[in-house]
Amino acid sequence: MATAAESTQFVPAARIQQSLLAPLERHALDWLARHMPRAINSDHLTLLGLLAMLGAGAAYWAAAVRPWMLWVATLCLALNWLGDSLDGTLARYRNQQRPRYGFYVDHMVDVIGTLVLLLGMGTSGLMHLWVAVAMLIAYYLLFAEVFLATYTLGRFRISVGLFSPTELRVLLAVGNTVALFKPLCHLAGRQFLLFDAGCLCGALGMAAIFLVMGLRHTAVLYAQERIAR
Repeated sequence: MATAAESTQFVPAARIQQSLLAPLERHALDWLARHMPRAINSDHLTLLGLLAMLGAGAAYWAAAVRPWMLWVATLCLALNWLGDSLDGTLARYRNQQRPRYGFYVDHMVDVIGTLVLLLGMGTSGLMHLWVAVAMLIAYYLLFAEVFLATYTLGRFRISVGLFSPTELRVLLAVGNTVALFKPLCHLAGRQFLLFDAGCLCGALGMAAIFLVMGLRHTAVLYAQERIAR
């Protein structure tokens, strides 16, 4: 167990959040933190985020026979945003930060929640399971790169370009609405499941970002720790 001295020596990584909705999201979270009842703390919000993501996965699975469950999935995504995004903001607002505990638990919840979400989507009939697995692998690869960069470079990148988990939730919510009425799309003269096309493009995009960021950060670290010959 870490001692109090060891805890005070820990320096949190700098957070990088430059996504499209970041300014609006920051104002909304600050307002919610100021008006959150004292009885609710960050752990409650983290638990809400996890339960909401598990609920979203279950709702997608149920949508195979009850398409209206896509509305429930969208509601769960909104609740997941509330819990996942507000827990850290509330801790900072109340000066109750636990940087190591918060970082570890928050992202363990993300790892579990993403697994359940994509398995639910892959068994919903709206997307093939192999596409869900491809998306999961690409997401985990990008997750791993972000965590390694956080440890080695001291920068925790929440967003990549204009996208962060918030924008991905919004896109998924829009996809739910469209898929409820039109689950198929046409590309290059061929017919695809809407979620297959969207998630496969997403998986390829994340894989490309993983490679680019991996090469860039490798070059940065090599330059910082060059061996004299």
